[in-house]
Amino acid sequence: MKAKSTDLITMQAFSNLTRLSRKALRLYDSMGLLVPEHVDPQSGYRHYHPDQADTARLIALLRQLDMPLTRIQEVLDVPEHQKSSLVRRYWKGVEQETHTRKRLVEYVSNVLDHKEMPMHEVKTRQIPDQIVATIQRRVFAKDIGEFNGNSLGALFSHLGDQVSGAPFIIFHGAVNEDSDGPVEVCIPFSGQVQPAGDIGIRIEAAHEEAYVTITKEQCIFPEILQAYDAVSSWIKAEGKDCSFSSPREVYFADFMNAGPDDLVCDIAYPIR
Repeated sequence: MKAKSTDLITMQAFSNLTRLSRKALRLYDSMGLLVPEHVDPQSGYRHYHPDQADTARLIALLRQLDMPLTRIQEVLDVPEHQKSSLVRRYWKGVEQETHTRKRLVEYVSNVLDHKEMPMHEVKTRQIPDQIVATIQRRVFAKDIGEFNGNSLGALFSHLGDQVSGAPFIIFHGAVNEDSDGPVEVCIPFSGQVQPAGDIGIRIEAAHEEAYVTITKEQCIFPEILQAYDAVSSWIKAEGKDCSFSSPREVYFADFMNAGPDDLVCDIAYPIR
């Protein structure tokens, strides 16, 4: 039922009622989070119904949690009984990110203090020519997990029983908050396979590489950086050249079903 004009209040009155600034109300209107009940076509003045105050207060509370406006829209769009679960899910992600940042602070502090890091044994090996199916894309750090998982799923499905080696992920450029790779997910195969959609086919040329093998627990960021540091430091000490190549992560075990102390991954740099 459409509200009567006598039920509506001005934007200033609604701002006073909800303690939201007029600037915030304009922003929430532009994003569709809190649309005025009526906008005067001549003056452009916004008018709200007092019943909209509950939504306004919820938005204000969620913003105090630093919830992005797009996530707030998701909360507003679901039925009432689902809202709290979405908020809890969001906060669980915040806690996980905070825990990761805490570990990163410890890692950076150790680097700056020149503290000795856990030792990794660096080995070398010869890799023959491999024909691989690949998916390559530019992605930032926040999207890397989803991209890798989706790409591996698509490649395994496309190759079926023709997989002939461990999947690996090549970082052709830095992946962080400001740099987007590109990243290439590869799986070696044998037999005849045709490219399809995002899936390409190419030859990964034979090369020598230096690598360390790490456990599932050591794959967690930022601990995995220690493995990268170990290999790059060894390459520098040995006078090897890796400037032409891109590092890669080779997953030779069932990562999802592995235990924390199970060896699952090689961090490798092609060298010459």
